[in-house]
Amino acid sequence: MRKLYDYLKKTGFLLAVCCLLTSSSIWSQSQYTFNGTVTESGTNLPLSGASVFIEGTSFGTISDFDGNYSFTATLEQGSVNLSISSLGFTSQKIAIDLGSSLVITTDVVLVEDLLSLDEVVVTGNPVGVNKRTLGNAISSVKSEDLVNNGAIAVDQAISGKISGALVQQNSGDPAGGISIRLRGPSTVLGNSDPLYIVDGIIISNSSNSNDLVDLGGTSQNRLVDLNPNDIERIEIIKGAAAAAIYGSRASNGVVQIFTKKGRTGTPKFNFSTNVRVNELRKEIDYNTVPLAWVDPFDRTNLETVPVERFNFQDEFFESGFGIENFLSVSGGNEKTSYYISGSFLDNEGIIKNTDFQRVGFKTNITQKAWDWLEINAGLNYTRSVSNDVPNGGINAAYGAITGFVFSDNSINPNPDESGVYPVTSLLVPRTNPLEAVDRFDFGQKVNRVITSIGLNAQITDKLSANYLLGLDFFNQSATAFIPINNTSPNGDGFARRADINNFQYNSDLNLAYQTPITEDIESTTTLGGSWQYEEFDRVAIEADGLAPVVEVASDGSILAQGETRSQISYWGSFLQQSFSFKDRLYLNGAVRLDGASTFGEDERNQLYAKASLSYIISEEDFWKDTFGNAFSTFKLRGSWGQAGNLTALSAFQRFTTLNPSSINGTPSLIPGTQQGDLDIAPERQEEIEFGFDAGLLDNRIGIEFTYYKQDVTDLLLPRELASSTGFGSRIENVGDLENEGIEILLRGAPIKTNDFSWDITATFSQNENVVTRVAGGGQFALAGSFATSFVIEGEPLGVFFRQFYAREADGSISLDADGFPFRGTTDEGASSKVIGDPNPDWFGSLINEFAYKNFKLRIQLDAVQGFDVFNWNRRLLDNVIFGGGFNVGQELLGNRLKGFGGAQAGIFEEFVEDGSFVKLRELALSYDFKPPFEGVDNIQISLVGRNLISWDDYSGWDPEINTAGQSNGVRGFDFAGVPIPRTYQLGVNVSF
Repeated sequence: MRKLYDYLKKTGFLLAVCCLLTSSSIWSQSQYTFNGTVTESGTNLPLSGASVFIEGTSFGTISDFDGNYSFTATLEQGSVNLSISSLGFTSQKIAIDLGSSLVITTDVVLVEDLLSLDEVVVTGNPVGVNKRTLGNAISSVKSEDLVNNGAIAVDQAISGKISGALVQQNSGDPAGGISIRLRGPSTVLGNSDPLYIVDGIIISNSSNSNDLVDLGGTSQNRLVDLNPNDIERIEIIKGAAAAAIYGSRASNGVVQIFTKKGRTGTPKFNFSTNVRVNELRKEIDYNTVPLAWVDPFDRTNLETVPVERFNFQDEFFESGFGIENFLSVSGGNEKTSYYISGSFLDNEGIIKNTDFQRVGFKTNITQKAWDWLEINAGLNYTRSVSNDVPNGGINAAYGAITGFVFSDNSINPNPDESGVYPVTSLLVPRTNPLEAVDRFDFGQKVNRVITSIGLNAQITDKLSANYLLGLDFFNQSATAFIPINNTSPNGDGFARRADINNFQYNSDLNLAYQTPITEDIESTTTLGGSWQYEEFDRVAIEADGLAPVVEVASDGSILAQGETRSQISYWGSFLQQSFSFKDRLYLNGAVRLDGASTFGEDERNQLYAKASLSYIISEEDFWKDTFGNAFSTFKLRGSWGQAGNLTALSAFQRFTTLNPSSINGTPSLIPGTQQGDLDIAPERQEEIEFGFDAGLLDNRIGIEFTYYKQDVTDLLLPRELASSTGFGSRIENVGDLENEGIEILLRGAPIKTNDFSWDITATFSQNENVVTRVAGGGQFALAGSFATSFVIEGEPLGVFFRQFYAREADGSISLDADGFPFRGTTDEGASSKVIGDPNPDWFGSLINEFAYKNFKLRIQLDAVQGFDVFNWNRRLLDNVIFGGGFNVGQELLGNRLKGFGGAQAGIFEEFVEDGSFVKLRELALSYDFKPPFEGVDNIQISLVGRNLISWDDYSGWDPEINTAGQSNGVRGFDFAGVPIPRTYQLGVNVSF
C-alpha cells in the first residue's frame, strides 16, 4: 500500500502542475445552445445514445430516447465542427459558424455503417480513436445484443456475436461457468482467458468454486456478478497488439466492458421483468430391458432374472423456473449526469434443488468540475447466493450424476418407509443420485464490490490526461454438508467450510498530446503507466465423523484444515506514437515495459514492442475511379506485437516450497517434490496479423477478414529431474507453441425500408494450435484428466492419448477368438497413441434480424465443428458390471455379446465421439408499443428461446460442456457434467 500512496502522491502533483499551467481567455466568449434531432437514414427512426460534441472541446451530450439532443457551450465566435457519431453508423462532422445567434439547431441523419469504421473505440489511452485508424482487429457488441436472449451473464450473451471468440458454457448449472478463448490457447500451465476490464477497472473472472468446495464441473466464474442490462457496449481486442497497450496481462486479448452512464435531460426510467423456464433438452438412452444377469461377471453364464428398470434421470432432473426484475434511472444536466440501477435474479437449475440468486446495485456519476476537468465515479455491488448439488466426478465421488453413471437402474432409488435410501452402486461406493439431490446441502455466497474514481482533463487544446483508480473486492464463502448414514463414500457424514477474500486494484495514469505537424499529417503521442496489485486469502476446514444433526466441520473429526495466501504486483509503462496522413493512412508504434513479482528478480522486467498500419485505400482517387462502384469502402490493415504471459506461475512458485513435518517428535521442514527456479522468466509471445475491411454496394454489405500467426516461446512446463537431485520436477522455460488462423465477419442489410428491414451477420473462425516444442521432445499428462489429456510435441494442446483398438489391415476392428475387441499397439510397441483432439476445426455463427413495423425477430445459429469429446459417462454406463446403460440392455437382449462393453472399457478410443454441433442459440420475437400512452416512451413484450435445438451426433446430453471447467488444456471432458438447459423466457420492458 505504501507504493500505492507514493504513486498517487506523484500523480496528484503532476495533475496540479498541469492545472497551474492551464490558461484560457474568457472575455470574448459567449454561451451558445446547440440542439436538434438525430435520426437513422432510410427509416427516419430516432437514434438514442448518439454522441454529439464540439470537436476539440469537452462540450457535448448524448441524444435521448427520442433522438433529441441539447447542450450549452461557452465558445468564442468563429467556426467550429459539430461531430455526431453512433455505434453502427457513419460519423458526421458539420461546420458551424458561431455569430450573434446563440441558439443553433442542427438536425442530423446518420447512415448505417456495417463496418463501423467511424466507431470510436477505447484502446488503452485517453484519446478515443476511430476503428479506421487501427491496424489490428477489434470487435464491438451493442447493448441491445446483450439482453432479451435468455442469458443471465455477460459471457453467455456474447456467444456467437464475435469472430475469433470461442465461447463455451462448461456447465448447465444455474450459474455455470463460461470459457472464452480468443485465437486459441496461448499457455499450458497458465490461463488463456482474456483480460476483463469494466470502465477501466481490471476485474477478476476467477473460478474459485472447486477450490472452496468440490462441486465437480459446476464451477462459477465471476463474470456472473455483472448484469447485462447495465452494459452499454463491449469492445474486444484480440492478439498481442492489445497487450502492447494494456500490458502482458492482456496477452490473451482484452474484453472491455463499458457500463451505462447518464444523459443530459429529464430522468429516464427503464423497468424490465421476465420469467423463464429451464428444462432438460434431451435424455440419454438407458437400459430399459426388464432383465438382469444372474452373474454379470461370467461371460458364459447367460442366465437372467426378471427385474423392473427405473429411469434415474427423472429422479434428479426437473424443470426450473426463474424470474428477473430490473429498474434503472438516468439523467442529468450540463454539469452532472447519473445512472442508477437495481436488479434481482432468481434462476432455478434443471438439477433438483439447485438455484442461483443475484441482487445487484449499480451507479455511475459524472461531474464536470470545470470546462477542462471531468470527474467520474462508479460503484457496482452484487450479492449472490446459490444452492448447489455436486456433480462431475474428477475428484469427489459424492455427486448426483456421478452416482447415476455408476448405478444399477434395476434398484428403486426411492427411500424406504424409514427414510433410508438404498445403495444403487453395488461395486464401488457412489451416491444414490436421488439422495444427493434430496439430502445433500451445498451452497455458496458471494459479496462483491467493483468501484472506481477517475479524472479526465483537457489540459490544453492539444494535451489531455486521465487517471483512474479501480478496485475489485469479493468474498466468496462455500459450505458442504452430507448427513450421516448416507450412500456416498462418506457414510459417517461430511462437512466443509471454505472462504476466500479476493482484492485487487489498478492505478493508471495516461497523457496524450495531439497536434498537426502539417496540413496533412497529424501526430498523437501517448504516455502511460500502471500499477496493479492483487491478493487473496483462503481458509478451509473439512471433517467427517459427524454427530447426528451436526452440520459444521469444527464439530467433526478434522480431515484437513489450511490457509493459503497470495500477493502479486504488476507494473508497466508505455509510449505510443501515432501518425495520420490525410485521414486515410495511419501508422502506429509503441513500446512497453512490463513487470510482475512472480518471476525472478533479473527476469521480471521485460520490454515489448508493437507496430501497426491502416490504409483506407478506397479514399484514393484511383480506387474510386477503378473499383468505387463495387467497393464503397476498402481498408487494408496489418499489425505486429509482442507480449508476455504472466499467469503461468502462482505468487511464490519460483521458490522451492518447504512442508511442515515432524521428525522424531521435533518440528521440521521437508522440501516439496518440485524444485524452484529463482531465474524463471515470463513466457513470450509474438503475433502478426493482416486483414482488410470492405464495404460493397454502398456499404450494404460489409466484410472483415483477418489472418494471424502467433508464436509463444519460453513456454513454462514441468521438466522431469533426475532422482539424484532430490526433486521430481522443476518448472522451466522449455516449450513453444503456435496458433495460426483466420477470422471472417460478414454483415449485410439486404432490405431497409420504413416498414421492413433485414440484417444478417455471419462469422467464421479457424484456429490451428500446435505445441511445437516440449523439453527433450517429450510429453506429459495434464492434471484433472485421468491421464487422458496430454501435452505432446507436434500435437495440439490437450489431445486425448490413450489405448486404442487393434485393427485389421482394412481398418476394421480386430476381435479375439471369443469375438471381443482388444487393445492395439503401435509399430514402436506403444500401447497408447493420440485418439482424439478437443480443439475445433472451425466455429461460426449466423444471425438474422428482421423488423416489420413494431415487430422484431432475431434468429441466431452457433456452430462448432470438428472437435472430439471423451464420453466418460458412456464408458461406465455401457459396462455390464454397473448395468445402467443402453448397450447393457442390448447385451441382455442378445444383440451383442455379454461383456462386450466391459471389453471396450479398457479401449479408450471407443469413447471418443464427434462433438460437432449446430445450436439454435437464440430465437427472440418482440413487439413494441410506442408510445402506448402519455408519459410512457415504449412498452416491449418479448418471447425468447435459448439453446432450443442442437443438431449433433453426440450420444451424451450435451457436447458443449466441459467437466474440467475453465481448464486451459483439459477440454472436451464429459464426466457427470450438467447439460445446458433449453430456456424459454417471457419478458416485458417499459421505458418512461
